Amino acid sequence: MAEAGAPWPGRGAQALGPGGTADPAGLVAAARDGDPRALARLVSLVENGSPRLREIMKLIAPLTGQARIIGLTGAPGVGKSTVTGALVRVYRGEGLRVGVLAVDPTSPFSGGALLGDRVRMQDHATDGGVFIRSMASRGHLGGLSWAAPQALRILDAAGFDVIMIETVGVGQAEVAIASLADSTLVIVAPGMGDSVQAAKAGILEIADIFVVNKSDRPGAQEAVRDLRTMLAMAGYGPGEWKPPIVSATAVRGEGIDDLVGRLQAHGAWLGESGERDRRRLARASEEISAIAVAALRERIGVLPGESQLEDLAGQVAAGKLDPYAAADELIGG
Repeated sequence: MAEAGAPWPGRGAQALGPGGTADPAGLVAAARDGDPRALARLVSLVENGSPRLREIMKLIAPLTGQARIIGLTGAPGVGKSTVTGALVRVYRGEGLRVGVLAVDPTSPFSGGALLGDRVRMQDHATDGGVFIRSMASRGHLGGLSWAAPQALRILDAAGFDVIMIETVGVGQAEVAIASLADSTLVIVAPGMGDSVQAAKAGILEIADIFVVNKSDRPGAQEAVRDLRTMLAMAGYGPGEWKPPIVSATAVRGEGIDDLVGRLQAHGAWLGESGERDRRRLARASEEISAIAVAALRERIGVLPGESQLEDLAGQVAAGKLDPYAAADELIGG
């Protein structure tokens, strides 16, 4: 878990200017040289919405597009972190550098987050070829952090071969992961409620591979059968990718080699079908739209337009103006 507390002195501190301000070029160079502290600092700048973020993104833009991005989602308790740790072990055995972004839920009461996924991945704590970063969702819906797309770009630019992103795991709505990942794993487990319920409402559609984890428990075969029934009803056409179902017991490493093989097969299909390029284009489009919307909201809500917004809202509430006309006036003003 090469991050803060890494077992070697990092060069990240040397990438700081006077007064501790970040030198983006120095941080990017140090991160590409393998300095975990510089990499952690870059991700922190993203999370904190640093004014230097634009400069950082401009620097790393030509360096991205090489990493394989794998998303993992599923209900709480199905073993997402255990599956992630098992995959890290296999990929490190192949000599690949692995980055992990684990998104933890933010408390709606205290605003804090446990950030506990690193606790479950202690086997990789001293491995310099692994970088694990927990990120708080900060109320963002869809199972991800709002900073996740930019954090992925930073890990990609730092030279990681495989990047895994694990969602919050809140039930049936973590579909945002599909917009970020090349391959999406939907993980279910027997004894965690109705397996059909766990995989519906959009989750079925985003899965590239289903993983029935904890398959040594009673009910595992029923979970596999239910998933097969749903896939049969979906009616995949010729040339389309039909999600395979992998039975695994990740805590013992069982089924993980099969899972890696399925991921390789999906990666090959992505390239042959042109789906990888389509997904990455859609990813870039959504990222641009999100940044533009955020900038517009800041412009009309934080800058002097705030008083205008309140005035327009009062007119709409009083029935003196319709909301479409008010929105046009706000944007045009």
